[in-house]
Amino acid sequence: MENKETVLVTGGTGFVGMHIILQLLQKGYHVKTTLRNLTTKEQLIGALKSHGITSFDQLSFIEAELTRDDNWEVAMKGCTHVLSVASPVFFNVPKDENEAIRPAVEGILRILKFAKKEGVKRVVMTSNFGAVGFSQTDKSRQTIEADWTDTNVRGLSVYEKSKTLAERAAWNFMDRDGGTLEFATINPVAILGPSLNAHISGSFHLLQHLLDGSMKAIPNIPLNVVDVRDVADLHIRAMTNPKANGQRFIATADGQISIPEIAAFLKKKMPDIAKNVSTKKLPDWILYFTSLFNVRAKEATMLLQVNRNVSNQKAKKILDWTPIATQEQTILASLESMVKYGIVK
Repeated sequence: MENKETVLVTGGTGFVGMHIILQLLQKGYHVKTTLRNLTTKEQLIGALKSHGITSFDQLSFIEAELTRDDNWEVAMKGCTHVLSVASPVFFNVPKDENEAIRPAVEGILRILKFAKKEGVKRVVMTSNFGAVGFSQTDKSRQTIEADWTDTNVRGLSVYEKSKTLAERAAWNFMDRDGGTLEFATINPVAILGPSLNAHISGSFHLLQHLLDGSMKAIPNIPLNVVDVRDVADLHIRAMTNPKANGQRFIATADGQISIPEIAAFLKKKMPDIAKNVSTKKLPDWILYFTSLFNVRAKEATMLLQVNRNVSNQKAKKILDWTPIATQEQTILASLESMVKYGIVK
């Protein structure tokens, strides 16, 4: 099966990017992907080979970074769609939050500018649930795509703030200067699920901290989880469905799950690996008290208040999307990948 359309996926060696490329190649698309360094392409090829891709005639690589104009014109040339998955990388929380915010905002504006210039039909941006619901504390209603996070809310992390402001900037560009370019966003909750290689997402850190025992007491924080395969599928649906233009789509499995519930699930399903998982619960009042002088605790306190009654009905209704995995199945698949690639023992 061959599809004549060419799709550009930014950040091809990332956890989500690899799954998107795998699904696009399985559907017969020609795929270009940008890498910050071409030496990493063998990692991607190896991961795809191990998951059934035997021919790479329809995959090509371009070295490009979100912080520079170099090669973006070449990357976009001949592409019908762009999936803007890559995010600026920062390994430590910067002293100046603008060190994280500026590259995120400028990166998506660079993508949109070159996409418009090269006649791309549609850009789908990987945003974040942090741009939707982190200041939505009204638990009497569902959180939906019309909600936006207030970037001044107490406890919002620099990462979530940067994603929110980048998405805002993207919609403002489209309103002001988008022309005939089409645009949609995917706003995933915590992304887990099977990894194609040893590269995992930031959401796995929660599982790591539980498994290695470094989380001595478990805060009663509710979460939403989504499988990476469902996130990739949703990107492709938003890319191809005419009704997706101009829309945001929350990517989440049905329901919610708390950190204590995740801890109990780990101990039940893989007791040998989860022997260091704590069963001690952290009272909310301790978290609130600690938040007075600790940034991480302040962020955790905010998460206690976030409404986790999150709707995925828009993606289901408009894009005919159905999550293939429950939250528990997704967590189990994550754990199996962590064992397979030696991330936990």
